[in-house]
Amino acid sequence: MATKAITTTIAKKKMLLARAGQQELPQITKMAFGIGGVNVAGEVLEPSEGQQELGEEVYRKDIDKFEIISDTQIKYYCTLDENELVDKDISEIALVDADGDLVTIKNFKAKGKDSDFEMTFKINDTM
Repeated sequence: MATKAITTTIAKKKMLLARAGQQELPQITKMAFGIGGVNVAGEVLEPSEGQQELGEEVYRKDIDKFEIISDTQIKYYCTLDENELVDKDISEIALVDADGDLVTIKNFKAKGKDSDFEMTFKINDTM
């Protein structure tokens, strides 16, 4: 399987508490990037709902933009500039809320980042 994405338990807990009026739901503000989304054979690892961090996070950056796809899906975009994460093989990303918690995690085949181009990553937040 090429890509795997999940909504974390902490995200689900926050949504339930917000629906009950017990807390406000924090905005998604950043994307985290990591190099731990595959095993040594390069096979994509299954993320866990209980994960509170990436396998091996290397960077966080503000979200560039989002796009409302439907009533149950929003797509978030984040672009790595030419000088960011050069020579890293990115294999996991996550949406991060204003509290610093990972709310959606996506693992995929490693993507090498060279210094002569930008890379835009996107991830769907789906209910």
